Amino acid sequence: MRPHLALIEDEPDFALMCRSYLERAGFTVTWAMDARAGKSVLHESRVDLAILDLGLPDGSGLELLRALRSTSRLPVIVVSGRGAETDRVAGLEIGADDYLVKPFSQRELVARIHAVLRRSRPPDEPTVIQAGSLLVDTAARQASVDGTVLTLRPKEFALLEMLAAAPGRVFSAEQLLERIWGSSWQQSATVVEHVYRLRGKLAGLPAPAPRITTVRGFGYRLDP
Repeated sequence: MRPHLALIEDEPDFALMCRSYLERAGFTVTWAMDARAGKSVLHESRVDLAILDLGLPDGSGLELLRALRSTSRLPVIVVSGRGAETDRVAGLEIGADDYLVKPFSQRELVARIHAVLRRSRPPDEPTVIQAGSLLVDTAARQASVDGTVLTLRPKEFALLEMLAAAPGRVFSAEQLLERIWGSSWQQSATVVEHVYRLRGKLAGLPAPAPRITTVRGFGYRLDP
C-alpha cells in the first residue's frame, strides 16, 4: 500500500505543490492547514509519517510535536523557514526525525521521507497478520483461512490487509479510499463493491471465516 503522509502546512501554494509532487512520487497525502486539523488527521487516520510546519496560524508546530511525542513515535519531518541553529536544535530535541529549511527541492523532501521511513521501520516487522482464522502474508501477498488460499485482486488484498491489521476497528469509506486508492475523491461505491466481493469470497470458504461488518453511518470493521 502507498505510505500515508500527513502534511500540516498553512501556506496553500506550498502545500498544494508538495501534495502534488508527493502523490506523483507514490504517497497518499492528507493536508491539514492548522494545528487543530493536524491533530484530527493524526488521531483519526492511519498515518505513516507527518510533515510539520512550525509556523501554524493557531499554535506552534513545536507544541504540536511535543504533544505528539508524549503518546506516539510517529516519524515527523519538520519543514520551516526558521533556519537558525536554535530552531533546528529545538525541533530535533523535542523529537523530530529530520528538519528541512525552506526553500528546499521536492526531490530532497522525497529522499528524506524515504530515509526516515527506512530508519523507523522495525527490523523484525512481521510479514504475517493474523485475525482469528485469517492469515494475511504481506510479503507473499497472499491471504488464507484455515489453509484455504483466497483468490484476491490487488485492491481486495489491500482492503483485507488493512482491515485485518486492526480487527474490531471501524474504518470509514474515506479512510479506505485514501489509504488504498490514494484518493478520497473517488465514489464510496468503489469501497462498497470491493467489500461485497470480499464478503462473498470469505463466505464461500469451507471453514468459518472472519466477517466484514458494516457499521451504519461510520464504515467497516473486521470481526474475527
